Amino acid sequence: MFDGVARRYDITNTVLSFGQDRSWRKLTRAALNLKPGEKVLDLAAGTGVSTVELARSGAWCVATDFSKGMLHAGSGRPVPMVAGDAMHLPYADASFDAATISFGLRNVSDFRAGLREIARVTKPGGRLVVCEFSTPVFTPFRTVYMEYLMKALPAVARAVSSNPDAYVYLAESIRAWPTQEELARTIADCGWSNVQWRNLTGGVVALHRAVR
Repeated sequence: MFDGVARRYDITNTVLSFGQDRSWRKLTRAALNLKPGEKVLDLAAGTGVSTVELARSGAWCVATDFSKGMLHAGSGRPVPMVAGDAMHLPYADASFDAATISFGLRNVSDFRAGLREIARVTKPGGRLVVCEFSTPVFTPFRTVYMEYLMKALPAVARAVSSNPDAYVYLAESIRAWPTQEELARTIADCGWSNVQWRNLTGGVVALHRAVR
């Protein structure tokens, strides 16, 4: 499915998020508090646009994704790219100072196993940031948002995406995703400590931070 949306993935994200995706990437980088020379795993990196943003910190950042089509679509970007399964990462224990996964944890078939695997490859004291769609905190806005997800989002995707049907899955997976509190508890249960979160865009997106 992700191979099928790779060609126009970045522009589709920008259109569907009303341009908020750029801000979310910058805030993810800031939340990781990266330092020059640190090694960073950008998991579910897609075409690597998020990895390029992380690399602005001076850290060494590797894009890793299950979809080879996504990686191929971003092959011109100046960051290393590795095909890998989030539940069986091709890295040694304690390889990274920090790790992040943006809008990809929902797509791991066993996302709890994915969180444990990220913990395995992160050094003790290393940082994790999960940037993911979440639950809007203002009830009237939440109602409007869910209507947008289930009706407007697939319609917009038909106009701009290379595989519009994939965005029906996107909408359904967002609607079924745990709340901020539920995800925080799950992260803590999977080997992470000091779990905190910050709502972005009224809770449409949440940044969860944790320490290995």
